[in-house]
Amino acid sequence: MREEPMHSYKLYIAGKDVDGDGWVYTVSSRSLLEDVFTSVGLKRELERDPDSDSAGHPYIAGRCAIAGDGAIDLATEAAAAAAPGWAAVPLERRMRLGTLFREELIRRQDEFVAMLVTEAHPVRLARWELSCLLQVFSEESLEWYGSQMHTEFAHGDRRLIVRRQPDGVVAFNPPQNAPAPSAALAVLALMSGNSVIVRAPRSIALSTMWLMRDVVGPLLDEVGAPPGVLNAVCSNPRQTIDRWLADPLIDDIFYIGGSQEGLRFQERCVAAGKKPILELAGNDGIVVWEDADIPKAAEAISEAFYGSGQICMVPNYVLAHPAIADRLIAEVAERAAEVRPGYPEDEEVLLSPVRRSERFFTLLQGALDQGAELVTGGHRTELDGTESETGVFLQPTVVRVDGLVAARGFDIVRHETFFPLLPIVVPDDTTDDAELLEAFVGFVNANEYGLRNSVWATSPTVIDTFVQRVVNGGLLKVNDSHIGFLPYLPSHGGTGLTGGVFGEANYPMLKTSHVQGVSIARGISPRDAVFGS
Repeated sequence: MREEPMHSYKLYIAGKDVDGDGWVYTVSSRSLLEDVFTSVGLKRELERDPDSDSAGHPYIAGRCAIAGDGAIDLATEAAAAAAPGWAAVPLERRMRLGTLFREELIRRQDEFVAMLVTEAHPVRLARWELSCLLQVFSEESLEWYGSQMHTEFAHGDRRLIVRRQPDGVVAFNPPQNAPAPSAALAVLALMSGNSVIVRAPRSIALSTMWLMRDVVGPLLDEVGAPPGVLNAVCSNPRQTIDRWLADPLIDDIFYIGGSQEGLRFQERCVAAGKKPILELAGNDGIVVWEDADIPKAAEAISEAFYGSGQICMVPNYVLAHPAIADRLIAEVAERAAEVRPGYPEDEEVLLSPVRRSERFFTLLQGALDQGAELVTGGHRTELDGTESETGVFLQPTVVRVDGLVAARGFDIVRHETFFPLLPIVVPDDTTDDAELLEAFVGFVNANEYGLRNSVWATSPTVIDTFVQRVVNGGLLKVNDSHIGFLPYLPSHGGTGLTGGVFGEANYPMLKTSHVQGVSIARGISPRDAVFGS
């Protein structure tokens, strides 16, 4: 039986814990790998009968109350009621929330990581997700956000202010693959002066409710925020989004999900008079030039397999200079073999289970039918890495695609696959370097998506060409980790199918606010101001 109390979260509305319409239970990821039938059976039994003796079973990690229509609307009403008072709080006090949040994450980092591991994030990736938040809320980043939120100028007898004002009520819809780290971006919207509602995904709600209720909620109390500034509910996605779109009290909706669904949502959002803030698919590219550090480039490329590729910001395709393509492919294949499955708490594990893998094999076979070459991988595996028709892991898979022009005709190159499936595109080796550089830049800019891009080269001309001319994406990394995070630079956001019609680098403090200019004058004649003295 359980040695520690089970995590149990009601709905969090207007600063209070509110009963829901039943419960959803979280079983540990380890139990699903050890005994999936027992784990799923326990979950179903408890959701039918929460008073069952099974509540104390060690496989059960926690439970979250479910919100119905009334609770969803109540959370929106609470947020709208709290918004004016919170917006009136000085920016400096609201900014303090970011510092407190970073300090609390550091203090409770073991709890944060453990929550993600429970939800099947390999422990090393959970720490990487924590590192993202620590950079997003670093002292350097917070200082920069503050400078963008409020700047003043002296202009003769006038004090001029360019500032950003909160949009009002912001609703957050985190994804199932990384709900808590994504929900943490709501703290930035709070710092902008908005009130927020966070929907914890019904199928994987525990980490999000823990973060909002146990971490962020008390910090808002500490800075004197009114009740209702933060609300967190576990609910059905379609039901919730439909109600948000129909509710005049909602101003912005922060949507994280697939591109097709996200773009349809964008249309509905604009039609309803709301601001859509989109974080959609990635399909990131890495370019490796002939003078690149091949081992380090291969190390960055192998990040494509972390979390079984089910992370929007990992590399999705590679453009390799033909002079080094064979060596690079061999190096990447060697590193791919080192990325292995296992229990998420194992320090050496970087692969996550893939429950629905049929499309992986469809995409792979389609590429092979078009002439791609399988370099390594291509099979399901068990926990120990043994090939198996029933394994819940997928081998890191590398395919070679010859020909730059033809490459866009491959679905695995053109679109994000969300699997550990990496195409390495090798152009014809008769193309001279000047033409190839032009072609590579054009290929990257023609990507329909645009989250991150990376370049590996030492030539200043090549680097400068990419820096000056690549306009696609929200972030460009040169000779660096593709997925690593840095202060000041955006962690999210991009162009095209990644960010929608108005896509760009996403700084949530700025995305959930709007620019306002202010002039405060002394002794000014309006007539002179218009017509001159």
